[in-house]
Amino acid sequence: MRILVSGAGVAGPVLAYWLARQGWSVTVVERAPSPRRTGGHAVDLFRPAMDISEQMGVLPRIEQRATGTSRLSLYREGVPRPVRVDLTKVFGAASARHAEVMRDDLSEIYHDATRDDVEYIFGDSITAIAPDGPVSFERTASRRFDLVVGADGLHSTVRRLVFGDESRFATFTGAHLGVLSLPNTAGLDGELVIHSGVGRTAGMYGARHLDDARVLFLFRGEQQLDYDHRDVDRQKELLRTAFRGFDAEVADWVAELDRTPAFYFDSITQLRMDTWSRGRVTLVGDAAYCPGPAVGGSTTLAVVGAYVLAGELVRAGGDHEIAFPAYERAMAEHVRGSHAAALSAAKTLIPTSRLGVTGLAQGARLVSALPTWAGRALLRLTTGSARLYNSMTVEDYSRAGR
Repeated sequence: MRILVSGAGVAGPVLAYWLARQGWSVTVVERAPSPRRTGGHAVDLFRPAMDISEQMGVLPRIEQRATGTSRLSLYREGVPRPVRVDLTKVFGAASARHAEVMRDDLSEIYHDATRDDVEYIFGDSITAIAPDGPVSFERTASRRFDLVVGADGLHSTVRRLVFGDESRFATFTGAHLGVLSLPNTAGLDGELVIHSGVGRTAGMYGARHLDDARVLFLFRGEQQLDYDHRDVDRQKELLRTAFRGFDAEVADWVAELDRTPAFYFDSITQLRMDTWSRGRVTLVGDAAYCPGPAVGGSTTLAVVGAYVLAGELVRAGGDHEIAFPAYERAMAEHVRGSHAAALSAAKTLIPTSRLGVTGLAQGARLVSALPTWAGRALLRLTTGSARLYNSMTVEDYSRAGR
């Protein structure tokens, strides 16, 4: 079997790992010129993804690269004193097994686990996929593959080429996000500082193995903002406008927009498709069912989706007409739950009222104060994401085809 995977982020290398174990020929093409080493933003791995990573033998590296964030100082707009929260209790209550890690670190770990058995083509992208013929690239000569998988994120090229324009499947959740890198002059060591107000939230955090820090901005808006994904100056101006007059410390963070070496901006959008497969092409991760960046546990969903897709392909002996529908059936409930949990999480993280801001602070403080077992029970009652990831079961495909 010759399989082409577009995207070397998270889902792509995980999928490649499990397919290459069968001796299949796997090629991963990635638009970026090389594996990203900047750290990226922090993402969460919950129990199912931790279990899969352990089967891959990479869990020790993931735990070694964990951010180490253990404390939260939560400031409410207009209230000078923060709420102090023990995040180890919150994380322990949210999931029986959890790690927070920088996204690019995670991508590097998965890439390193596959680079000896998988062909990687960096600095290139797919331009055309013939139904029963070759795949064309921007730079590499056309080649033939038995199957093609789009693991290339929310703005997937494979999805656009095979299924049509993104606007047909994207649902705006009512919020936007921005991420920037800045010097860790505050000396954050295991601490997350958040400023929360009506319709907007900003937080700064570091990682124990990085010299710099990251700031995450989340803000609401009734309509999706008008900007080009390549127009960084326009994106920065939109972010400045959204957080103008919010808080003095946040204003200092915003001022770093003119100097930051790394910046990301996007709408928080969900992908909803009736099917993720067409012919010999399928999609996985955010390219197929993004629940919403920063709010929906999309990294865990991507790891699980890649593992399930590989497992069904191996079980079907590479017959995509059997494997693709089985993959979609196995993931359908997880995706529906993740979409619902993301919408709920967005309302919590970006409160729509002063009461919501107070509720966020008091809820975090209460979970922190309770014993772990009691905090876990409270979160299961009040948050969809905790229920989702603690109850998510994934079939063991590790012995499939062997």
